[in-house]
Amino acid sequence: MTAIAINLNPIIQLTDNQFYQLCRENPEIKFERNARGELLIMPPTGGETGNLNIEIAADFVIWNRQTQLGICFDSSTCFKLPNGANRSPDVAWIRKERWDTLTPEEQEKFPPIAPDFVLELMSPSDSLKETQEKMQEYIDNGVKLGWLINSKLRQVEIYRLGQPVEILEHSKELLGEDILPGFTLNLAIIWR
Repeated sequence: MTAIAINLNPIIQLTDNQFYQLCRENPEIKFERNARGELLIMPPTGGETGNLNIEIAADFVIWNRQTQLGICFDSSTCFKLPNGANRSPDVAWIRKERWDTLTPEEQEKFPPIAPDFVLELMSPSDSLKETQEKMQEYIDNGVKLGWLINSKLRQVEIYRLGQPVEILEHSKELLGEDILPGFTLNLAIIWR
């Protein structure tokens, strides 16, 4: 099952506060919203994808606790991107000094900021084309580094601000470059 898009725009255009309230009133449903204002209902992940997501997120949390350079977010966090889309990457990270520019209310709701880093892990229900478009949307909105991990193909697509997409096959690790200094993701946990 892929995401279901619902276009309510001919009837009502949800404000940011209304979208936030809709998500709060329906916590069992994972919503995103694209730049056209269409609601996207995201399917839940299966056990294998959920396990990989938490294993990957753990590495980010441990690195971030050691470096104290920023703030980590899981797939439940929805960001309001500059183009108006509300997106929830599987893992996101923002430099602390950028996060601290947001007001407490902006931090509490759907932060109006593009993360510095995002990661999407393909699940069986994901469309590769749609996920690639989402990754490009992140970059177009100011994300500096993004990783699209396709465990089925043992492939990683690396998205960088102002550069073409780099595709790695059967890599052993990913480096955080200058965005996530000193971070290394060992892909052995994914290529099982």
